[in-house]
Amino acid sequence: MTSVTTIKTSELIQPHFKTLWNTNASYIIARGGRGSFKSSTISMKLAMMMKKQTQMNHKVNIVCLRENATYLRDSVYDQISWALSMFNMTDEYVFRTSPLRIVHRRTRSAFYFYGVDDPFKLKSNTIGNVIALWYEEAANFKSPEVFDQTNPTFIRQKSKWVDYVPVYYSYNPPKNPYEWINEWVDDKRGDDDYFIDTSTYLDDKLGVTSPQQLKLIERYKENDYDYYRYLYLGEAVGLGTNVYNMNLFHPLEELPSDDPIQHIAYAVDAGHINSATTCLAGGITAKNNLILLNTYYYSPMNQSYKKAPSDLVPEVYKFIQEIDEQYQAPTLKRTIDSAEGALRNEFIKETGIRWHGVVKSDEADMIDFVSNLLAQGRVYYLDIPENQIFIQQHRQYQWDEKTIQSDKPKVIKENDHTCDAFKYMVMDNANTLGIKRGGFVQWM
Repeated sequence: MTSVTTIKTSELIQPHFKTLWNTNASYIIARGGRGSFKSSTISMKLAMMMKKQTQMNHKVNIVCLRENATYLRDSVYDQISWALSMFNMTDEYVFRTSPLRIVHRRTRSAFYFYGVDDPFKLKSNTIGNVIALWYEEAANFKSPEVFDQTNPTFIRQKSKWVDYVPVYYSYNPPKNPYEWINEWVDDKRGDDDYFIDTSTYLDDKLGVTSPQQLKLIERYKENDYDYYRYLYLGEAVGLGTNVYNMNLFHPLEELPSDDPIQHIAYAVDAGHINSATTCLAGGITAKNNLILLNTYYYSPMNQSYKKAPSDLVPEVYKFIQEIDEQYQAPTLKRTIDSAEGALRNEFIKETGIRWHGVVKSDEADMIDFVSNLLAQGRVYYLDIPENQIFIQQHRQYQWDEKTIQSDKPKVIKENDHTCDAFKYMVMDNANTLGIKRGGFVQWM
């Protein structure tokens, strides 16, 4: 006799999501803090929708979308794979990676995965038999126009086996209340076609959140309560005027004896004519903290002779050699703005060293990498004269008040060279540091 395993969704789905699971709304918005189970719940809902149809030998399709195809494999594709495994359905599917697709063996039903870099490219898509859409990390899409352009493409391909095509949106609310998605969702409140759910990690009634995760969350909460509210409670806490909480930059008289430096990271922000050039040397420790060890800084302001790249390279190179000699730790990365060509080329010509170019994104996104590290209490600096310019510029680093009430806030671009270099350093070494924008990646 073949044994049958009974799976109870009540043992897998958090009670908070019972209404979301059963809603008949056409558009379902799941917003909430990190670790709030919204993505796992939607992925399991889609897996069950697919199971219902394949059990009746219906050929149907579900479409999963991200703002960029680059992020599909490690997010929504893996999430659907996980959901199928939770219902012991993995053996029923073929998992393809080129193109990304998860196909039911018997019925040829499939989960399709698309990046919506350009919605117009999807208009000619004719997969047919669609029973659901899912926009994962919806806040990262460019604007609501992406939804307006993409939804009709797939809704008109509705399967005959369903009455309508539900569209799911999941996202972590941005810190800025004027970000487009916060305003878009507020506009949908009261619309009967939309179901809006807000969840947090506190809605865990099944004991899924591990003690290690809870300990990490408490660390955020203790170090930077506003950042905790944004990251884990999903609150649009606003930007304020100062970019960083300076109490989270911890001064050191000397290096800790119980946390040795494992790697050195360098980061340059290069300037020309009237802009300064800086090089930061950061030590990444055994406990995965980041310590600013030293700062090279040159400003051409009020100088009759302005140093050219051929003058700066020997000075920066000497600075790096002295740091390497002093700390005797391997170099992790040498990072620079990818748009900076003159200094990079001069470095190759004079020393053979190639700097890694980091691609800049929106200011708020880059700042969030640093804010995340700060909120965990993992940023330190040696309290030496050379590092005072770093602290001074970070104290003065502010949002432009004229742009705060917009979806593209900007910082005041004055005396921010060490601030830019520090963002490059944290972003380029994010994997080693175990962070990503708006979240934490376990690094051990």
